[in-house]
Amino acid sequence: MVSLYIKGRRNCHLGLELVNFSLMETKSKVKGRMRGAAAAVALALWIVVLLSVVTASFASNVTYDHRAIVIDGKRRVLISGAIHYPRSTPQMWPDLIQKAKDGGLDAIETYVFWNLHEPVQGQYDFSGRKDLVTFLKLVNEAGLYVVLRIGPYVCAEWNYGGFPLWLHFLPGIKFRTDNMPFKVEMQRFTTKIVELMKSNSLFASQGGPIIFSQIENEYGNGGIESAYGPSGKSYVTWAAGMATALNTGVPWNMCQQPDAPDPIINTCNGFYCDQFTPNSDKKPKMWTENWTGWFLSFGGAVPHRPVEDIAFAVARFFQRGGTFQNYYMYHGGTNFGRTSGGPFISTSYDYDAPLDEYGLVRQPKWGHLKDLHKAIKLCEPAMVATDPTISSLGQNLEAGVYKTESGLCSAFLANTGTESDATVSFGGNSYNLPAWSVSILPDCKNVAFNTAKINSMKTLSRFTRASTSSFSDWAWVNEPVGISSDNAIMKLGLAEQINTTADKSDFMWYSASFEIRGNELYRQTGSQTTLHVQSLGHALYAFVNKKLVGSGKGNSGNAKVVLDIPVSLIVGKNTVDLLSVTVGLQNYGAFFDLSGAGVTGPVQLKGLNNGSGVDLSSQQWTYQVGLKGEELGLSGGDSSLWTSQSSLPKQQPLIWYKTTIDAPASTDPLALDLSSMGKGEAWVNGQSIGRYWPTYAAPSSGCTDSCNYRGSYSSTKCQSNCGKASQLLYHVPRDWLKPSGNVLVLFEQIGGDPTQISFATKQSGSLCSTVSESHPMPVDMWNTLDQDSSSEKAGPTLSLECPHPNEVISSIKFASFGTPEGTCGSFSHGKCSSKKALSLIQKACIGSRRCSIGVSSETFGDPCAGITKTLAVEASCT
Repeated sequence: MVSLYIKGRRNCHLGLELVNFSLMETKSKVKGRMRGAAAAVALALWIVVLLSVVTASFASNVTYDHRAIVIDGKRRVLISGAIHYPRSTPQMWPDLIQKAKDGGLDAIETYVFWNLHEPVQGQYDFSGRKDLVTFLKLVNEAGLYVVLRIGPYVCAEWNYGGFPLWLHFLPGIKFRTDNMPFKVEMQRFTTKIVELMKSNSLFASQGGPIIFSQIENEYGNGGIESAYGPSGKSYVTWAAGMATALNTGVPWNMCQQPDAPDPIINTCNGFYCDQFTPNSDKKPKMWTENWTGWFLSFGGAVPHRPVEDIAFAVARFFQRGGTFQNYYMYHGGTNFGRTSGGPFISTSYDYDAPLDEYGLVRQPKWGHLKDLHKAIKLCEPAMVATDPTISSLGQNLEAGVYKTESGLCSAFLANTGTESDATVSFGGNSYNLPAWSVSILPDCKNVAFNTAKINSMKTLSRFTRASTSSFSDWAWVNEPVGISSDNAIMKLGLAEQINTTADKSDFMWYSASFEIRGNELYRQTGSQTTLHVQSLGHALYAFVNKKLVGSGKGNSGNAKVVLDIPVSLIVGKNTVDLLSVTVGLQNYGAFFDLSGAGVTGPVQLKGLNNGSGVDLSSQQWTYQVGLKGEELGLSGGDSSLWTSQSSLPKQQPLIWYKTTIDAPASTDPLALDLSSMGKGEAWVNGQSIGRYWPTYAAPSSGCTDSCNYRGSYSSTKCQSNCGKASQLLYHVPRDWLKPSGNVLVLFEQIGGDPTQISFATKQSGSLCSTVSESHPMPVDMWNTLDQDSSSEKAGPTLSLECPHPNEVISSIKFASFGTPEGTCGSFSHGKCSSKKALSLIQKACIGSRRCSIGVSSETFGDPCAGITKTLAVEASCT
């Protein structure tokens, strides 16, 4: 008799191996026992039966009820993380996905980017970084689920919210409302993606990883829907019906959509979602965006979100009935090319995520959340079996208990106060709850995890300048000022930029000429002619008679640019050339597509005609979309126009640079240090690494030396880098490089020194960990507890692990058990310290990739009786 066992979708590959083995074994046995045609028929029928069982087991039935997503009849507690496929490269995808899985995720979430896949109406592109199908298949192969947010509006700090610009020019169209031209296109693209998923069997109903999909995005957020009036409400109803009619076999959701009609699940986005309630008691409590940090803007400080606060928010959500939570972002990545929106969103989309922009694990954020996920999973049997009972344990103290008649019990004990730790009595035991923390008790007795107590190590990474000799061989081409293209257009008045360029370029030239008679120049003592320009931004350069006379820029809060520049005019013909530059198009808000850009006017010359001035706004202007260098394809490096026959021009505006470079020999992640440049865009072997703007510094105020995780977080609460450039280092994917002969091209707008450019490799520095005797023991060891004991008897453990598989711990820079002081990289001994600590840590760790040691006086001796002691260790790997 054949035994067939396939443990769910995640082990389907193992299941096939078992089936193949079993079939071969059965075939041998049958042949040994049966002969002739009867044996052949019996064997064939047996194979058909087995194959039908295997095929049926591949497909999953995904539904939901009031508690959770239900997969094959089983409620699930699911933890997901966002990784956007085009913000990394296909070569990075397997490692990112594996690290997400190792971090305890069940699913990967991604948007689908319409403008990426259909840049021209009816012409689709799913190649390279746009290969959505391959990305999802890699997620499936790793044994993870997928949450597919089709949108097709995505926001995501992505250019134009993900909409293609050609959509804007369709007759009669109005975005995101009950408008037939828009609905036709939205349905067509949504159907295209759904059919692409179906043709590759990627929905769970087909045996694939996609367990639910999203239509629209944050439409009910911040008054967006109401801004469209009654047509907004009818649009929501239409979008929901359109999506469900596509018959994917899995549920659909709308985030931030309180009026999402059945059967669409409405979900929460935000820093905290524990107080969120679905719009129906038949829908589960789901959190589609838990913001792990915040995005960076050119001209902004660098935001951070402490992991203690993230863990607190997650534990509170699950404490109060949540069963699905997604981190936005788990890996943020890079806004390559011109994909960033905003405007003013930086090229780095690091987002302070558990996996950093380069794909490296960010500690302790990754490890602390991994421990959190393990603790939550220990509670899953009780959580899916019942609803939580919420009770008060005192002021700012709360218990959430999942208890079943069969005896399952899990509890979450929360201290939501921001000032004081508290001791609470629960279930006959006493528990210490630090301020702004949650303790997780999978058995309602023992603490497996506390959100404020980090047991995970911290890593200090650094960028190291990589020497290379190839940066000295530079060539250049000057970008002409003003109109240089045969495709220039002329019209009366000032043209709006986006309607003119269709975002085919960041750049648009506005050019006008005028005559000055001698008696028009205003000669009054102390006065001068002033050029006044108003623009919707985002940056603007003004030239008079082909000479740069001034520039201006907006910011993420106000994109408008206003110039008032003293100028010198000549008698006779004068020209004004204005180069208007966009830095990513608006991606959020009601009617965001109508925000516009470019020189709106007035454009005036003040101080002429004895002071009355001249208004150039309504006269004839000549317009050029893009740069001459773009038209000539200079970004690819091939052109006969490149010159290197004279001294290299530096600190000059509007100039293209090119050099040939060798890749640093190591395999460490790589960045281009562009701190010597002004503003522009860079390409490596023809691929754009994005816009650079190292001269745009953050305001000098708003940052703090330390960040208190206690209390509600906001995007401006924990900032660093005030008064400094927002971004100096720009990610260059290793797979874009050859060992030698790589072509680097830059277009510099305001002036820089390319000879000071260098590569920098990101390397791991010290490993640090700080664990006190009062920490909960590692969640990995929780199941070894005597279930009748209290959590206070469990011993914590300090662990270290080198980030690279081929490295081992080579030295212990610091070790102290007692009252150590300082932080990673600057530890010092306190008033008491065990003399055994350094030697014991060296013995346990040196020569190993990973090591663990118990944190107790039994291990290290007791250097100061009567107080809680802490073990602090700093190590290095080679």
